[in-house]
Amino acid sequence: MFSFDPYSPAIDADPFPYYKTLRDEYPCFWSPEAEMWILSRYADIVSAGQNAEIYSSASGNLMTELPGRAGATLGTTDAPRHDRLRALVQHAFMKRNLEGLTEPIRAIARDAAESLRGQKQFDFITEFSSKFTVRVLIAALGLPTGTEATVSEATVRDKAVLMVQSDPVTRAKGPEHIAAYNWMQDYAAGVIKERRANPRNDLISHFSTAEIDGDRLDEREVLLTTTTLIMAGIESLGGFMSMFAVNMAEFADARRQCVANPALLVDAVEESLRFNTSAQRFRRRLMTDVTLHGQTMKQGDFVCLAYGSGNRDERQYPNPDVYDIGRKPRGHLGFGGGVHACLGSAIARLAIKIAFEEFHKVFPDYERAQQQLAWMPSSTFRSPLQLVLSVG
Repeated sequence: MFSFDPYSPAIDADPFPYYKTLRDEYPCFWSPEAEMWILSRYADIVSAGQNAEIYSSASGNLMTELPGRAGATLGTTDAPRHDRLRALVQHAFMKRNLEGLTEPIRAIARDAAESLRGQKQFDFITEFSSKFTVRVLIAALGLPTGTEATVSEATVRDKAVLMVQSDPVTRAKGPEHIAAYNWMQDYAAGVIKERRANPRNDLISHFSTAEIDGDRLDEREVLLTTTTLIMAGIESLGGFMSMFAVNMAEFADARRQCVANPALLVDAVEESLRFNTSAQRFRRRLMTDVTLHGQTMKQGDFVCLAYGSGNRDERQYPNPDVYDIGRKPRGHLGFGGGVHACLGSAIARLAIKIAFEEFHKVFPDYERAQQQLAWMPSSTFRSPLQLVLSVG
């Protein structure tokens, strides 16, 4: 009998055969292990994302939620509060424009790549993507630099990654996950306090001062927005960079094309977001009964939107299991969709493109040194814990 347990290590390792069975045979599937419905077809996921009044985020959007987030953050609120928060946060993003980040990101990427020159084998995650991601986040958000940045690189990433994990046995957040979240809030609170006193051209300062018609984010909203961006920025950007590296290592022809013509990285990033996004599954809660594919989901039930499955739906994308950087996959769900589409997607796309431009200058040829990858235990995100590359 078919089952789909999003906490299973087998699904962490390779969810795509399960997704295909869901799409073809059980497009509206009740998972007793997760205690929620699973929507796996692209059209159903997009429809749910566009109908937030039915598929609510106010009970939390992570498959296993952290205490205190639900109903308080941009990703865990519904209209009208969501619209207000999004407008104010978007205003801050607009003020922290991408042009001012391009050269700092390139310098960070160049430094990270050059530091590995001459090595024949290394862990891409530990030695490149993690260091790069934390330094980019420091530059964009305005986290402490100098000696404090060294501490941040050692601790912020670990706390952020721990926050998005789940205990595969209890199927819940454990004490270590909650402690990491509390640590992150304390860390962010200290930075916010300093930025209120000494504002700069960074996102945390802009969150504190963003104003539309006299309306501003209150202190708790600034704190939760900052904490969420640290968590999402490090794990989503770092996780996807690792998945992109997996694809570049596995599909050598695509990598060679990108090395020869770096402009192709733009298309390669979009295809990787479709093919192998790190943001696999997010949840919603039904505000009314919904009948879909012969199943009636009841008001109050949780629903999983399996973005990773929708991106591989052959009803939307021909030959979806083929990695094709010439595909140009419009409307993919690599950064979510609907009213909760990721606000930081432009920074993430820029950062990944620049990172691999610089990485490929130093390492144009590489492959995986591991037969099997170990995957982060998370019911929401999917990324390897280690990615050892052999180069040259």
